Parts: sequence; structure tokens; C-alpha cells
Amino acid sequence: MGYASYQRQRGAQAAAHRDMEQAAHPAIFKPRLGVVCDLREENWFSMNLVADMLLEGLRRDYGEEITAERVCPPMRRRFSRAGDSNGARFNTDRLLNRFLDYPRQLRRVREDFDVFHVVDHSYSQLLHQLPAGRTVVTCHDLDTFRCLLDPAGEPRPAPFRLMMRRVLDGFRKAARVACDSAATRDELLGHGLFPPERVAVIPNGVHPAFNAAADCEAAREADREAARLLGEREDGACDLLHVGSTIARKRVDVLLETFAAVRREMPRARLVRVGGELSPAQRAHAEELKVSGAVVVLPFLRTEVLAAVYRRAALVLQPSEREGFGLPLVEALACGTHVVASDLPVLREVGGEAASYCAVGDSKAWAERCVELL
Repeated sequence: MGYASYQRQRGAQAAAHRDMEQAAHPAIFKPRLGVVCDLREENWFSMNLVADMLLEGLRRDYGEEITAERVCPPMRRRFSRAGDSNGARFNTDRLLNRFLDYPRQLRRVREDFDVFHVVDHSYSQLLHQLPAGRTVVTCHDLDTFRCLLDPAGEPRPAPFRLMMRRVLDGFRKAARVACDSAATRDELLGHGLFPPERVAVIPNGVHPAFNAAADCEAAREADREAARLLGEREDGACDLLHVGSTIARKRVDVLLETFAAVRREMPRARLVRVGGELSPAQRAHAEELKVSGAVVVLPFLRTEVLAAVYRRAALVLQPSEREGFGLPLVEALACGTHVVASDLPVLREVGGEAASYCAVGDSKAWAERCVELL
């Protein structure tokens, strides 16, 4: 018997067993949900947080009705070393795992679950190995597919477009799509990718660690850790905080120009960055603006310490030109810290009247608003 025939027989046996179990014990049968997560080694902390919170909420609130399990194989490293998370060798391993190893793993477990939930739409190539009629995908934004939906605005090499076509074709197989925001849903429907009845809006929640009061020992210890990282607060000093990656749409150029203008008015201000090192071009820009010595780059932080960093910041800035939700915005507000965000429909949807908004790319307006608030 060949491997493919064996897998089909195994799947049929598992399905038959499940059907017999449900028929024999209808009152106690619990559907099994496989929560398909990003590879941990990729260090997409926002996606890991979404997956962790989804699993925690399902087990806490629906544990008597369903069984929810994480599906996330370890990365198989062919070229990179353990601990590597960037560079050409790591990216080669990353692609091989996403498009070869992870799909193989799912073929082995596809009959072990009744429903699948893929928590990151950029992993939708996996739907080619999943029962599409029993799979839900969370769509956070359409950036993954931008090179296909807007090729003039997002030119990419042909091999990249081919990979993204594979992902998009898988995405469109999903039985249902959950969008983080109405703005993302409207864009999805505007491109005709799904009919409205297959799309729902389910906003992200906020981790309970993000709150304004350090009213438990874990939060107080996180505050102490933040103080070790950033130093004790000093009179007349203030920290502006940016949380997120440094990819182009995050507009780190606007962030640096805004900070430089603020620092001319408030010489003791600092810019704190969480989410990875600045790129060489961004470091050069900071040097040109003469603010590189006032930029503090922190490593990726555990949730409780990130909440403490939010609490001690004077302002949180989110100057992105595109977002699917804006998780730092709600996290900062939950911690009692004011946010200045780009005037995007999705960020107004999420932040409402609790945040301040400035035009995308207008560094002068951003600086004026920040100085006014400080």
C-alpha cells in the first residue's frame, strides 16, 4: 500500500470512528477544533498573542462544549541554526516550512479534528491540505495579497507573486472568514474575494495584562523590569513609544521626523521602540536628524513587561499608512496612555474618540499635536 493510500485509509477510519462516537454518545460528544498557528520560530508576537488568547478563551468559556487544541509543528531547520530569526538561511527554512513541511504535517492530522481555525491569513496556503468546508480563517489585513490586488502599487518579482497566488487561492477556499475590523471586511468585499454571507467582523480582544493599574505582584514585577530596561523616571523627561515592526507601511520615517521635531521643543524626550531593530536606512535617517542617541530599542518583551512600558510612556505613536486593526492602539488605551494615530478609517474604528489623529505622512502636524499633548 502506498503512502497516499495509507493516509486516505487512516483518514476514513478516523472519520468513521468519530461518527460512531457521536452516534453512540450524542450528549457527551464534543467537537474538536484545531487552532492552526504561526510557526513560533518566526517570532510574529502579535499573531502568537492572538492564537494564545483564542485558545485560552475557548477553553475557559466553551470548554464544556468543544475541545480546542493548538496545531503548530516545530520548524524544521535545514540551513539556519536554532535561535536564528532572520537572514537568508532562516528565510529559506521559513519558506520550506510554510510551503512544504507544515502542509505535510496537516495532511497527517486533518481527520483528527472536526473544524480548523487558521489564525493568520498569510498561512492560507495550508487550506490546500485542510477540509475547506470545515475551516475558518482570520483575516487581519490584505497586505499579504497587495502584490496581486494592486500590482502597480506593490510591484513584486514573479516568484513572490506565484507564492502569494498559492496563498490567496487557499484563502478563498475558507468556509468562513473572520475579519478584525469592519474596514478590513469592506476592503475584502470590495475586491470581490468573498460573498458577504461568508465574512464576519470579530474584533481582537485585549490581553488582561494591559491595564492602567499595577494592582498585582506580577504587574508590579513587570513595572520593576521596565524600570530596569529604561531607567527610573526623571523630572522633565518623557518617553514617546512605538510598538510594531519596521516594515515600510509602519512609516518609521514619519516617526523619526516627528520625534526630532518634538525633541527640539523637549530636549529630554526619548523615543522607545519595541518590535525589532531599525533598518540600516532608518538608522541613517535617525543619524541625519541627530536623534540616534535618544532612540532606545528594546528587545521583544513578554506581555506583562510590554504593558508596563505602555504605562510609563507619555504618548504612544502609530503613524502607519495602512493597518488591519491596530493592536498597539487598544493596548495603549487599555493601559491608560494616550495615542496619536494615523487618520485611517480602521484606526478611528478601533480608537474612537479616545485617541488623537493626524494625517498620514504629515510630520509637522504630528509634531505639533504631540507637543500640544505633552
